[in-house]
Amino acid sequence: GEIQNEKAGHLNLGVEGTMAMGACAGFMVAYKTGSLWLSILAAFLMGALVSLIYAFLTITMMANQNVTGLSNFIGEQMISASPTGNLKLPEGVMNSLKDIKIPLLSKIPVLGEVLFSQNIFTYLSIVIAVIMFIYLKKTKVGLNLRTIGENPAVADAVGISVVKYKYINVLIGGGICGIGGAFCSMVINGGVWMANSVNGLGWIAVALVIFAVWNPARAIYGAYIFGAFMVLKYYFPKNLGFTVPESFFDMLPYLVTALVLIITSVKKSRERSQPQSCGINYFREER
Repeated sequence: GEIQNEKAGHLNLGVEGTMAMGACAGFMVAYKTGSLWLSILAAFLMGALVSLIYAFLTITMMANQNVTGLSNFIGEQMISASPTGNLKLPEGVMNSLKDIKIPLLSKIPVLGEVLFSQNIFTYLSIVIAVIMFIYLKKTKVGLNLRTIGENPAVADAVGISVVKYKYINVLIGGGICGIGGAFCSMVINGGVWMANSVNGLGWIAVALVIFAVWNPARAIYGAYIFGAFMVLKYYFPKNLGFTVPESFFDMLPYLVTALVLIITSVKKSRERSQPQSCGINYFREER
């Protein structure tokens, strides 16, 4: 989702907030309806709605985005109205979130469990990444979007509707971020609502975009690498004769994020650079 935003020329550092709103919408719809697919749709639409506000401010009004803590407020109101004092997803939704084992492939030693025995969100994210790769690399509209990200004035001069492309892609990108937020609140937290469920993963997503050099296909294995650091503490040997503090493992994903940003900024190349117009407002009159 953030790759799509940046390909449209928008450095959306509000990914954390967009994911938080998607996390809230997805969880609450699943809690109220018991439908996994309705919750995923709700998370997408909420992410798109938040991004519509962002798009209006940054595309039409040429302003910057402010991220608010609205998702936690909604969660607190729902909890206060709950007779049990907490929110837990219905059993039907939890069953839908169980790992889906792909026949034969899930039996491959080590890799089978890691790659082919996952929940629906993981498979959905891979499908979205592949579709996004095809869209950006193999279609005319994807080429138009990449042109806008690099030089919107050139795109405008050849008749591409810059504003329309920006709005559509920022909204879809925001919707995808919203689905990512729903994964945080529904899967990572085990189906129990918790405030701040995204917990910094939006910022890691921004770093992952740089790590993947704005390529959705590379983002797939990049996400696995980042994810591996996040769960390393559960697999680190316990019989080494010394103890590694758990806080060290909690810090690792963010340390890797910082290192990625530093190394990328030092080793600059045309291929590994973000779209040239990213973060720069486009004034048509200056063309």
